[in-house]
Amino acid sequence: QVQPVESGGGSVQAGGFLRLSCAASGYTSCYTMFWHRQAPGKEREFVSSINNAGSTSYADSVKGRFTISQDDTKNIVYLQMNSLKPEDTAMYYCKWRCLDGDFLRDNWGQGTQVTVSS
Repeated sequence: QVQPVESGGGSVQAGGFLRLSCAASGYTSCYTMFWHRQAPGKEREFVSSINNAGSTSYADSVKGRFTISQDDTKNIVYLQMNSLKPEDTAMYYCKWRCLDGDFLRDNWGQGTQVTVSS
């Protein structure tokens, strides 16, 4: 079973940057990797995604500030977060969409906290 593990969260001041990492193993075929976030009292929301072809997608709120990428082995997905704002404060989760038998399964990590102070 695929078990993604996030790292790289922390506390920064507004305007700062962080790079999140999400490593996964134990998979045979994964197709799309996502970052989501959830702020206190709010629903979990999409942040960014990348597929095996390298195509990326971003929420409007992070376009131009966040960049998603993969390492050459495709075992690690990164989220470079620049020009951070207090409203970016949230728990950030990565999700790997992988083949499980005949079906696609979403595999979630435990999350890493990002706190941006003004």
